[in-house]
Amino acid sequence: MSPREPRSCFGFQFGSDPMGLELGRVGASSGSVFRSSAKTRSNKAQISDGDIEESSLLKGQSTSSGSVLPYVGVASLGAILFGYHLGVVNGALEYLAKDLGIVDNTVLQGWVVSTLLAGATVGSFTGGSLADRFGRTKTFVLDAIPLTLGAILCATAKNVETMIIGRLLSGIGIGISSAIVPLYISEISPTEIRGTLGSINQLFICIGILAALVAGLPLAGNPTWWRAMFGIAAIPSVLLAIGMAFSPESPRWLVQQRKITQAEQAIRKLYGKNRVTELMEDLSASAQGSEEQDAGWFDLFSSRYFKVVSVGAALFLFQQLAGINAVVYYSTSVFRSAGVTSDVAASALVGAANVFGTIVASSLMDKKGRKSLLITSFTGMAASMLLLSLSFTWKILTPYSGPLAVIGTVLYVLSFSLGAGPVPALLLPEIFASRIRAKAVALSLGMHWISNFFIGLCFLSVVTTFGISKVYLGFGCICILAVMYIASNVVETKGRSLEDIERELSPPI
Repeated sequence: MSPREPRSCFGFQFGSDPMGLELGRVGASSGSVFRSSAKTRSNKAQISDGDIEESSLLKGQSTSSGSVLPYVGVASLGAILFGYHLGVVNGALEYLAKDLGIVDNTVLQGWVVSTLLAGATVGSFTGGSLADRFGRTKTFVLDAIPLTLGAILCATAKNVETMIIGRLLSGIGIGISSAIVPLYISEISPTEIRGTLGSINQLFICIGILAALVAGLPLAGNPTWWRAMFGIAAIPSVLLAIGMAFSPESPRWLVQQRKITQAEQAIRKLYGKNRVTELMEDLSASAQGSEEQDAGWFDLFSSRYFKVVSVGAALFLFQQLAGINAVVYYSTSVFRSAGVTSDVAASALVGAANVFGTIVASSLMDKKGRKSLLITSFTGMAASMLLLSLSFTWKILTPYSGPLAVIGTVLYVLSFSLGAGPVPALLLPEIFASRIRAKAVALSLGMHWISNFFIGLCFLSVVTTFGISKVYLGFGCICILAVMYIASNVVETKGRSLEDIERELSPPI
């Protein structure tokens, strides 16, 4: 693997809510558990852009969100660390290679970069089991251990073996974070702003990567600064552990564990004492699921859960197979063909498009909904890929190939950030039943990391064989397939409580 493999904050790799349709009632024997229907349940108000269902778990944004935000902020430290550990090697690799004596060994440089992905794969699968066994907040505290140790080992490494071990531990840490950050935020967020708060996860990942890029600015004048770059990551890791030690546990997990008193205390801390009775009644309505034994990994493939789990895995596969890392990988050469010779300028333009799109998506998530944002996003990505492909092949466009390639790249990244980037990590904890939520999220993210690894392994060979234009055209076709799949199989969750979604999609047997 190349030491300069694709790196992106957009699809989680580094070096890796659309017109609010009404959610129809779905029976266990219906054709697809995710097909929308014109009917609504009799105990709900109709969902529209301006209305929130009457049975929403957390009514009243003004009375619900005030004390939730600090804990969302603490959890977001995990997202920042996610992005920072992905991005820190970007500027530091050249300098650490000189210090560790591997300048001429591209294989070992590749290991320094890609070991993080291997660790993340392990961590993403482990995170679900830890979250189910110990709870969400304790898992965060445990996660701080590999994150801190990994940062320290990388910062103090005297040889490449120590550096690789440090990167592996950091990878395990960010893999766990990738699973539990969206899970925890989704479970404590008020229903009516869950989309907005959930999309913060993706935004903070990119902020973490930006922080890593900024941290690398002193390298030109101080070649040993790369050690400080890795060591800095230990600070938010410790803050994450301390913050989560004082944060409330997910009330849903506590009820599932039959810890009723602790659940009431958590609700009181999150939403105020006047919400305890109301929310405990709603959580108790889903007691059937919480009274069952904890789900095992094989339960994810049972007839009751398989369709939802397959959608979760498919969304992350489409996210990666749609070509986000390829576009970012070639963005520098594309921009140079248009006269933009600065790597910093190219990265800044792409990064600005992503951050801007993510902010827009956050504002639309609870207004337009998850499903329509996904459809809009993949449609825009398909059109952008077609433009990129044609700019490389059509002779009539040759005089404008550079500007068109830049426009196509920016539009693609902007389209990605509107839906394909932030929505999957938000949608998955919403559609999975509480009994399987942690493990199902972990499985889906595991598929994400595995696909990341193989795409990074095979991409350059595929480009060499078929050419970048045909590869981009293939990515565009995958985006169109994603639109068709989402339209047929993905449910709208805007304005619905997690308990209500669970009753619809995974009814008790």
